[in-house]
Amino acid sequence: MKRVTIDDVARHAGVSIGTVSAVLNQKQTVNPKTRELVLDAIKELNYRPSGIARNIRTESTDFKSIGLLIREMDNPFYTEIARGVMEYCIQKYYIVFLASSESDHTYSEKITQSFSNQNIKGAIIAPVLEGTAEIEHLFALKKINFPFVLLENVPGIQANVVSIDNIMAMKDTIKYLIDTGHTKIIHFAGPKHAYHAYERIDGFRFAYSESPYVFSNDMIIPAGAHLEDGYQTCLDYFKDRSQNDFPTAIVCYNDLVAHGVITALTELDIQVPEEISVVGNDDILFSKYAPLKLTTIHAPMHELGRKAAEILIKNIESPTTMPVEKIVMHGELVVRETTCVKKTFDQKYEPNSKTV
Repeated sequence: MKRVTIDDVARHAGVSIGTVSAVLNQKQTVNPKTRELVLDAIKELNYRPSGIARNIRTESTDFKSIGLLIREMDNPFYTEIARGVMEYCIQKYYIVFLASSESDHTYSEKITQSFSNQNIKGAIIAPVLEGTAEIEHLFALKKINFPFVLLENVPGIQANVVSIDNIMAMKDTIKYLIDTGHTKIIHFAGPKHAYHAYERIDGFRFAYSESPYVFSNDMIIPAGAHLEDGYQTCLDYFKDRSQNDFPTAIVCYNDLVAHGVITALTELDIQVPEEISVVGNDDILFSKYAPLKLTTIHAPMHELGRKAAEILIKNIESPTTMPVEKIVMHGELVVRETTCVKKTFDQKYEPNSKTV
């Protein structure tokens, strides 16, 4: 099937190539009615923008490439996802351009605009939430038919998503801790710009609703996503706190925060796990080989990256618009050395967990 070109869109909409280019580049010089004509033509023809075509009005260059936009360059969670993306793209002869927003919404928007303005066929995006701004930003990509896959859900937009069932994973974890005798559990929560953070809080809350204990908002302590966030939040939390008021377990937003917490607890001469158990999330490689091996929720990061790349390339290469896919993968509690049983119990707990 002949590939649809910018000339085809222009003829279908009854406008010039320059007008189509102006619409694709989101210039405000185009009459709103004309803009809608062009956008309708793009959708009807399933045209995929070519950045080089928009800039020099030729579509002879056709190397295959995608963009991968992560949120934190120093987070091994995204490193493993990138490995999965790269593995699949190498098999399909696609080049991967990697960028990090560093959790800055404005910068994230500029990067994705840059992707869509270059000869990049589509993108895998870890979104940075900022009210309705992220939705508007992603809607702009959908309007020009630029294929993308999100690495977490963004409420309000129908888009391809490959994510992890954070709610169920957190519920399993809290249930495990409660069933093993932990009576006071707190959560060091993630950043506000990550939807994963809200899902994990929901999982924490839902687990309590199914237990004999009562949830309260003071169990959720804002922390962040980095090692230093866990370290400083832990020092602040235990400052001037009496031992009678200590939690029995701290469940962290991710492994980086958990390792920061363990460092701080060690400095405070609080024993892990004898006095306080610590649980991470993601199961980054270091967690298995740390001096104190971390109990954590294993996330299938590599598989997540591969699946996101598979869906993206399938959409890029399809001659017709494909239905939206939402893939949810399951986390698994991995019990290691940073948690301990607080009591003997008769009924065996059988969560979706394993001991490594």
